[in-house]
Amino acid sequence: MPKVAVYNMNAEQVGEIELDERLFGAAIRPDLMHDVVLMYLAGQRQGTHKVKGRSEVRGGGRKPWRQKGTGRARQGSTRAPQWVGGGTVFGPTPRSYKYKLPKKVRRLALYSALSSKVDAGRLVVLEDLQVPEIKTKHMAALLKKFNLQKALIVDAEKQESAALSARNLPNVKYTDANGVNVYDLLRHDHLVLTTAAIQKVQEVFA
Repeated sequence: MPKVAVYNMNAEQVGEIELDERLFGAAIRPDLMHDVVLMYLAGQRQGTHKVKGRSEVRGGGRKPWRQKGTGRARQGSTRAPQWVGGGTVFGPTPRSYKYKLPKKVRRLALYSALSSKVDAGRLVVLEDLQVPEIKTKHMAALLKKFNLQKALIVDAEKQESAALSARNLPNVKYTDANGVNVYDLLRHDHLVLTTAAIQKVQEVFA
């Protein structure tokens, strides 16, 4: 089992913790992580794009000229697609881009993302995370002690004071253990976990 150091909020080592081999010592699979990130981004798309077809554009209720005898091509409406101001053929309509990969694939990708942080030495384990009041400077000071700029901070349960203190920091995201996902893990350079969050992640995802 991989072992990592545990730090207090002053960046002083206070012990070590053993991590679950399945979550933090798994084989790193870039292909699975790529697939899961694409699934996540597809789910974020609004899909509200819309164009008007020939039945929806304004006008065109009258046949522009008689069917025969004019020498011109027959036309039924000035709002047919070939006319300026006509409807669009096969244009985008509102739809959902969401799709789901198998649960086993999603789990393996998550294990791979967590393991990649351990493998790269980019996992920081905190003994506890206490933010007594809502102050951005408290969270900024904590990150500065560990020399972190772009970090995902995970706690067992979301604390409102910590969440509000972190939300104004660029490139920093604070979430609870249930909100851990592959996209956020890969988007942030470092992962900061509390010991309670590690236990929760291992319970939920192992």
